[in-house]
Amino acid sequence: MLPRRLYAQGVLGINARNQKYTLRVNERRFYPLVDDKLATKRMCQAAGIPVPRLLAVAESPLVFLTDEMAASRLGRATLERLVETYGRGYARVVELAKKLPDGAERLCPQNPEIVAQLHQAVAAGVLVNVESMREIPVLAEAARSLGLPGRVAIRVNPDFELKGSGMKMGGGPKQFGVDVELVPQLLRATGRAGLSFEGFHLFAGSQNLRAQSICEAQRKSYELALRLAAEAPAPVRVLNLGGGFGIPYFPGEQRLDLAPVGANLAELQRRASRDMPAASLVIELGRYLVGEAGLYVTRIVDRKLSRGQVFLVGDGGLNHHLSASGNFGQVVRKNYPVVVGNRVRGAARETVSVVGPLCTPLDLLADSMEMAQAEIGDLIVVFQSGAYGLTASPTAFLSHPPPAEILA
Repeated sequence: MLPRRLYAQGVLGINARNQKYTLRVNERRFYPLVDDKLATKRMCQAAGIPVPRLLAVAESPLVFLTDEMAASRLGRATLERLVETYGRGYARVVELAKKLPDGAERLCPQNPEIVAQLHQAVAAGVLVNVESMREIPVLAEAARSLGLPGRVAIRVNPDFELKGSGMKMGGGPKQFGVDVELVPQLLRATGRAGLSFEGFHLFAGSQNLRAQSICEAQRKSYELALRLAAEAPAPVRVLNLGGGFGIPYFPGEQRLDLAPVGANLAELQRRASRDMPAASLVIELGRYLVGEAGLYVTRIVDRKLSRGQVFLVGDGGLNHHLSASGNFGQVVRKNYPVVVGNRVRGAARETVSVVGPLCTPLDLLADSMEMAQAEIGDLIVVFQSGAYGLTASPTAFLSHPPPAEILA
């Protein structure tokens, strides 16, 4: 019924379009142009005919690459590798490869999915934090083909780290960002490519409970960004100082004192109003905002006694909450806060280990921990589970059912 209703409203199917318009009003030599939606779009744009903005091409990675990037920018070797990877069923790709001379390669091949994601980001007006020199020509081509500014900031791998952080994200060799000594070169490439430079992103580390260390990293990040700004192709509009704000997980840990951090940021904002008047300062507070807001609950499906040690087996474990198992960055495993949810203050107490249902000794949520005596059917609750929980866990491991997520 739907095709009939669409036809009644003047919407043509592809066969009707070809019969009534494409074949009837065009010479055969023009068929490749009018039958190619991207080629037709470009002809309309050249003729000043309004067309919808192109957001993405989902036909195939190769058609996307060959249609959205000028052939002269792709080398023969690149095209031949793409054909070899995805098959030789794409005649246009093969012909382009034959026409380009050996040694003409100027653009390193990209994963087609990454190319498509960057293209969509430009189309949506997203500010892209550039992590590699290879992203510059892809973003520039996307901006050119869409007729839109390619908004970019440079993620910098600084020459310092956040002291006392759970995970060090900067300083030394890192897979994150661009080494600070290479950033001037990247800034020049950004300017030559015609991209819209907007600022810098620095992230020295995460999960830190020492205000002094966070303040020091923020000051160093600001000073570094100020030096780099002198070589930038445009004024800094966004300065992302990263995060690092931690929450207490384990016994003996103290909450982060926000007062000195706030005073430090206020001083940096005051300086920025003078040094970089167009810049907005940004901080990232993901874990700090949501980490303590989430609970993980697993139901006990078995209670086992092995040579004097009690094991409570839950219907979920590291497949639902990898970080609570100690396999997400902990050097020495420590227990998250864990209780028997329906017997938090039970009079009978015991020392137990809470494990998940997976066939690996790594599936451990609580190791030799005192809690209320629990039985099959009781609920184990893991606190501090609002960050790096389900989405950071191998949910498909051993094909156990995924947990439900409830927003209360």
